[in-house]
Amino acid sequence: MSTAAQFLSQDSATTDELAGIVAEYENVDDLLSASKLVRDEGYRKWDTFTPFPVHGIERSMGIRRTILPFIVFGGGLTGVLGGILMQWWMNASDYALLISGKPLWSLPANIPVAFECTILLSALSAFFGMLALNNLPTFFHPLDRVPRFRRVTTDRFFVYIEAKDPRFDAERTRKLLEGTGSRYVEDVRK
Repeated sequence: MSTAAQFLSQDSATTDELAGIVAEYENVDDLLSASKLVRDEGYRKWDTFTPFPVHGIERSMGIRRTILPFIVFGGGLTGVLGGILMQWWMNASDYALLISGKPLWSLPANIPVAFECTILLSALSAFFGMLALNNLPTFFHPLDRVPRFRRVTTDRFFVYIEAKDPRFDAERTRKLLEGTGSRYVEDVRK
């Protein structure tokens, strides 16, 4: 069997292990009320999917503010301190040149490099911090196997509760999602 055929046979085969339950909604109001109910039930590992940004979804989901600004601030602070320390070491300590009675090191002459180091490390920490906080890159998700989920980019809204959630019970979670006015509820297999 060729490698491509093995890959296709592995991809098309699904296991019986439950990855979660997904519910489909037709409009934003139903999605917002469903996400409030799921939040109030105490679920932690769940998400909503929409074809466009929905105002207020983070409040209805109970999402706290991100720590990304603190990560970026830490990167920027490391950049400015590292840039100043690097220039002090190079100009005043490691390779000191006394020219025309000028000081070996002065802050105003070193601000451009310190500024650029600040910008560089802030941008890198923002990029890599965002990737880490969003668990990216993720090359496959069990929702990719759900045919109805393809409409999330067009006109449907979804709530997905993972089976990894401590409060997850297949029957109780299914009843909760069915009671939220969902149009369709489906088990998602790994």
